[in-house]
Amino acid sequence: MASILVTGGTGLIGSNLCDLLKSKGHNVSILSRSKIKKTTVFHWDIEKRHIDNKAIINTDYIIHLAGAGIADKRWTKSRKKELIASRVNSTNLLFEKVKELNPDLKGFISSSGVGYYGAITSEKIFQENDTPNNDFLSKICILWEKEVNKFNSLNIRTVILRTGVVFSKEGGALEKIIKPIKLGVGAALGSGKQYIPWIAMEDLCNMYVSAIENAELNGVYNAVAPEHITNQGLTKSIAKTLKKSLWLPNVPSFVLKIALGELAVILLQGSRVSSEKIKKTGFNFIFPTIEKYFSK
Repeated sequence: MASILVTGGTGLIGSNLCDLLKSKGHNVSILSRSKIKKTTVFHWDIEKRHIDNKAIINTDYIIHLAGAGIADKRWTKSRKKELIASRVNSTNLLFEKVKELNPDLKGFISSSGVGYYGAITSEKIFQENDTPNNDFLSKICILWEKEVNKFNSLNIRTVILRTGVVFSKEGGALEKIIKPIKLGVGAALGSGKQYIPWIAMEDLCNMYVSAIENAELNGVYNAVAPEHITNQGLTKSIAKTLKKSLWLPNVPSFVLKIALGELAVILLQGSRVSSEKIKKTGFNFIFPTIEKYFSK
């Protein structure tokens, strides 16, 4: 049994992960600015550079999920700064506290995003050793991962999971995709040819558990399902599952750009991302395909 500290533990991914870790007998606590029932909570305040020392001293592993939601708001200048700062500043605060209080931490496991490779649609299948793009999404991930990699200087095993779009039947991105299809007004977005690198919530949480329990995991891994599916392919699969017809033309790109501004790029562009590296560690996906996911 390990003592595990989770940031972002109140979010959709964090709450599912904490439940799974507890079910496996681990002692789980979270960093939060508010109290949470049934979970040990330690206080932190990123802006004030404060963390309850007991959270760090008594911890074997830290799982870092905290960060403002990429798709929650339009990308104004202030929002862009917030998206970067919420990731960079929180990671830096954790590093400084670990360096001071617990330099023998067994492992630091952090989220990142497949946005590292950029919001582009091409035939290339991106792997972990590929160079990043130079757009805003990749900038977030580059700066975030730079802070995470500081833990290597303390000889702490560091794992980064570059995560795709997380599918959960409890809410999140999939709920937003399904809703218009349920209402009979679903349609592919833009060209529909953009890929959606996705992963089931169950597989993502299991991947974090593997990062804790398998000491051979080290470095960067893509947290995406093996299947490569386009926006149009996903839309058709969901419609088939729900027994709904798709009769509307694709939503024009300009409509999404007017509605969402620069943020629209995450809907209109998307890359194929490889999961081969994590599979070579012995990790097995419960839901390697969309068909398998919707048949659960």
